[in-house]
Amino acid sequence: MPTDPPPDWVLTRRQAIGTRIRAAREAAGLTQIQLGEMAGLDHKTIHRIEYGTSDPTLGMLIRIAAALDMSLSDLVWE
Repeated sequence: MPTDPPPDWVLTRRQAIGTRIRAAREAAGLTQIQLGEMAGLDHKTIHRIEYGTSDPTLGMLIRIAAALDMSLSDLVWE
């Protein structure tokens, strides 16, 4: 497991993905709590993902995409 911080471009992409998740959640009329319940994740985890402060696993992103009725690619790629 790497101990060095990720490069800046990784942080920028993580924030962009979080912004996309937040926009999709809001467009669906969901709170972080509701999305968390639908995805089987804690609402605090949803918050950290949306604000780019955590590094979500692939499994988390798949669950969020499914809860938002989106494809994974639409969730993570611009």
